Amino acid sequence: MNEVLDAVLALIEGVDPVLRTLLAGLFIMLETTILLGLIVPGDTVVLVASTAVDSPAEYWGLVITVIVGALAGASLGFAIGRFFGPRLRASRLGQRLGERNWHRAESFLAHRSGIAVFISRFVPVLHSLTPLVVGMSALRYRTFMLWLTPACIIWAFAYVSVGSAAAEGYRSIAGQLDFAALIFVGVIIGFWLLVFAVKKVLDRYVGQYADGETVIVPPTPKRGGHPSAPAPQDATDSD
Repeated sequence: MNEVLDAVLALIEGVDPVLRTLLAGLFIMLETTILLGLIVPGDTVVLVASTAVDSPAEYWGLVITVIVGALAGASLGFAIGRFFGPRLRASRLGQRLGERNWHRAESFLAHRSGIAVFISRFVPVLHSLTPLVVGMSALRYRTFMLWLTPACIIWAFAYVSVGSAAAEGYRSIAGQLDFAALIFVGVIIGFWLLVFAVKKVLDRYVGQYADGETVIVPPTPKRGGHPSAPAPQDATDSD
């Protein structure tokens, strides 16, 4: 089995490091952009790309590129929400996302504000939908970035570190152990199970705020004017 894994890793390493890094950044940007994030497996691409890291420069280059890509994708989602959010939600494409997902993102944001932005980065569907919902709200872009950036940093370091460490560990023992590939696969599966468990816990936390009554996110104030509807009472006061 070591031979099979060697061939796979060699194939990944055969991709130009710069191209490999840019592709990882592009895919993670698409993953954190509304709608595209529901079909683009950015986390898988980043994990695969990280197995080919063989120097500190490549490691830091990949980490930084992934962080920038995630922030760029979320910023694009924010801009879409700011200018086209309500129309997109009312469209056929927006309805295909499901009203429940829209409600979860809106309600969680209304109750937890910046904390919701941070946590949503680790929750399926919400990590793509929240930037759009934030853009539709009165939350400032600067505040959005202040909460999202640390989440993206944690995410990037986790995936790149695990992938690169697992591959480096495999290469160091492949010549001594015939079952080294099984250890590598076990580490990756263990990481995916941990990620799955964390997502489940966070999803339940979101449900504590998002499965209650419907909360309308205040609309974006017009330039030189006021919101067309009053902001809802801050639900955190009752927590």
